[in-house]
Amino acid sequence: MSANSFDARSTLSVGDESYEIFRLDKVEGSARLPYSLKVLLENLLRTEDGANITADHIRAIGGWDSQAKPSQEIQFTPARVIMQDFTGVPCVVDLATMREAVKELGGDPARINPLAPAELVIDHSVIADKFGTPDSFQQNVELEYGRNRERYQFLRWGQTAFDEFKVVPPGTGIVHQVNIEHLARTVMVRNGQAYPDTLVGTDSHTTMVNGLGVLGWGVGGIEAEAAMLGQPVSMLIPRVVGFKLTGSLNPGTTATDLVLTITEMLREHGVVGKFVEFYGEGVAETTLANRATIGNMSPEFGSTAAMFPIDGETLRYLKLTGRSEQQLALVEAYAKEQGLWLDPAAEPDFSEKLELDLSTVVPSIAGPKRPQDRIVLADAAQQFAQDVRNYVTDDEEAGKESFPASDAPAVSTGVPTRPTQVTAPDGSTYEIDHGAVTVAAITSCTNTSNPTVMVGAALVAKKAVERGLTRKPWVKTTLAPGSKVVMDYYDRAGLTPYLDKLGFNLVGYGCTTCIGNSGPLPDEVSAAVNEADLAVTSVLSGNRNFEGRINPDVKMNYLASPPLVVAYALAGSMTVDITRDPLGNDSDGNPVFLKDIWPSEAEVEEVVASAIGEEMFGESYADVFAGDAQWQALPIPTGNTFEWDPESTYVRKPPYFEGMTAEPSPVQDITGARVLAKLGDSVTTDHISPAGAIKADTPAGKYLTEHGVARRDFNSYGSRRGNHEVMIRGTFANIRLRNQIAPGTEGGYTRDFTQPDGPVSFIYDASRNYIEQGTPLVILAGKEYGSGSSRDWAAKGTALLGVKAVVAESYERIHRSNLIGMGVLPLQFPEGQSAASLGLTGEETFAVSGVTGLNDGGIPATMKVTTDTGVEIDAVVRIDTPGEADYYRNGGIMQYVLRSLLRK
Repeated sequence: MSANSFDARSTLSVGDESYEIFRLDKVEGSARLPYSLKVLLENLLRTEDGANITADHIRAIGGWDSQAKPSQEIQFTPARVIMQDFTGVPCVVDLATMREAVKELGGDPARINPLAPAELVIDHSVIADKFGTPDSFQQNVELEYGRNRERYQFLRWGQTAFDEFKVVPPGTGIVHQVNIEHLARTVMVRNGQAYPDTLVGTDSHTTMVNGLGVLGWGVGGIEAEAAMLGQPVSMLIPRVVGFKLTGSLNPGTTATDLVLTITEMLREHGVVGKFVEFYGEGVAETTLANRATIGNMSPEFGSTAAMFPIDGETLRYLKLTGRSEQQLALVEAYAKEQGLWLDPAAEPDFSEKLELDLSTVVPSIAGPKRPQDRIVLADAAQQFAQDVRNYVTDDEEAGKESFPASDAPAVSTGVPTRPTQVTAPDGSTYEIDHGAVTVAAITSCTNTSNPTVMVGAALVAKKAVERGLTRKPWVKTTLAPGSKVVMDYYDRAGLTPYLDKLGFNLVGYGCTTCIGNSGPLPDEVSAAVNEADLAVTSVLSGNRNFEGRINPDVKMNYLASPPLVVAYALAGSMTVDITRDPLGNDSDGNPVFLKDIWPSEAEVEEVVASAIGEEMFGESYADVFAGDAQWQALPIPTGNTFEWDPESTYVRKPPYFEGMTAEPSPVQDITGARVLAKLGDSVTTDHISPAGAIKADTPAGKYLTEHGVARRDFNSYGSRRGNHEVMIRGTFANIRLRNQIAPGTEGGYTRDFTQPDGPVSFIYDASRNYIEQGTPLVILAGKEYGSGSSRDWAAKGTALLGVKAVVAESYERIHRSNLIGMGVLPLQFPEGQSAASLGLTGEETFAVSGVTGLNDGGIPATMKVTTDTGVEIDAVVRIDTPGEADYYRNGGIMQYVLRSLLRK
């Protein structure tokens, strides 16, 4: 029960129903607040307990100073938790392990139970192994079940063992698309109360739901576990960046072009740790699908959330996707009563402001390795010619003339070249070169949730087929929608056969290529690429294109709208300027240009209007948790505690609670530490966390081989997240990681200073030697350390490798908090200093003093970092809140939660 210090408790009647609400207008200053802070204010009013959440915290939001540096800590209690299976399986593993730990410490294991609704969507496991055939989907599903049977049985156990935990089975959709189409409430009803739907999710793109007026963001799995167990999320009241939209998009531009433009603008502005909120007349012109696409890309521009207020467009989408009439009425009544309804003319109090005229957006792609590196489509071939030089050998580019001016035809002149012949299985031959598009994937909830761009892609395919065009034979083409509704409207509109004809057959309902599950290239293409060391490319309608992420054979990756994915599959190379050069020749040998097959806005709108209806969503989600016959046939283990299989290579009991006592020991200074890795700028969680394929000659591959797993059954790191032994061995093992301690290497290598002269070694092997010697480890890093997805294993693996502290120039929000959640100390170089400026090589021995200052209950502003070579700095302590300090003092967030439960 809320302490209700502001007399905010009230009643809202909607139809025949009445709901308890907490009125925002009872708090002075609430009317001027941005939408997102109003949601936080309601959260505090409703959960005020006089201890962790007090009247002063509520006044702090009401009196928010938009220009102040964030300093006020609050406790945010999300209404629900959402997970995907890669990050969700470890959550359930940890909950199962916590039940055993509670039992061993004399508590009741049933106390470990989700206290908030928790929903998990299995979407990360399907791999696009098979493609280009009518049975690709069925084959990939069968492979998925074969590889993941142990994990799926474990999740089925979790669904029966834990209250408030539901699983959306494989082959249904992508978590964020399922969220906006079905799971999101916008206004939550629980125990007679109505309040804003809020959430945290174990995937950074949880922010997609921000487009529906729902405040939520990605957290690490460890934070999500705490939220499920009733722990609030500790946070500072953030700065809020107002992003004004004016005008409307021109015909020929897409939501993807818009979001790549916004991503570039906000990355340049700097919004890490801030909320972004969209306002202005242009918001009313922005469809819900486009809002969701923008929200989805929030991690790409670095913000915590990217909010859109509720308005008539929100209601229209909720109605389309099958929400009940009572829910629609409640959303409208609640939003208007609480001042959460969009006023396009209003301008709330914002910390900073940006503005974009939608009519200035032009067709764009982004790449070759970061989503914020937008390229105007008309300049793409020219830009590729410059960027490819970073991926080829020096002798190859020597003597090459410069690329022609942008108004000249974009041909291969000036592009480093290494033509390589490929023999197809049918005996035919063709040539590929640098820039060949080897993967063209319509993938990711970012865009597959958006009917306009999906219908646009299908119409491009239709017009291309009618003109006699085909995809190039070296292009792996895949279609992986985020929900079954997409195929329903493709079928109803008669568009599926045209996509099939170009090889864009359905391969699965899941993330596939966007998360690195692109599957292997055809053997002959892969062999040619590797033998000639070609810089080939992928084009995908996703949100991530980091190095080494999409496919191990592909060096350069580009984000593009679904229609442009189809166009590049036809062109077959990034050296083709698709805005000027023909994509191919028609049946009569005449050139066909992109403008010849690009659908008009009216054509797209006609298909969207005629082919998409409410009943589709109702049918697709009618029994969404039941699953197909394969899912239902899986045997379900029983019992409150899980029966661990000692032979399992998928699900193993982790060591987090071994030797844990009821009370924490005081934290200690760090002495005699060695550097495990010295890293540069923009090291992402993709570089740190195990992801993608497992190679046989790596520590993880050797572990699986030793445990009797055949190489064909290795599966991916993501699918084995429930086995800490595999994941430790894959941490810092990304094939594109460059550890400066071991120059000339790429991948999971370091130097092992437990041996004479410090030979180059696998990071995992070196860490075991350091742990045996009792030597703590540190990481040195540059700017934006840990940017990218909310991968809890980036922090878990770091901790289990024996790393006690990270010293970086700056951090991305999620990874910094996850490090603390695993008991790793995040420190920051003083402004203007870096490992390079201090002359650090990584061969030094380090000490960190002042850590014991945390034992007094406060947070030291700095800690002294010294080396045996005489370097000394006052490193900034990046434990930002008292709540984070509690987690660190307890050795991690899980230990803190478990001890808290034991005290109750």
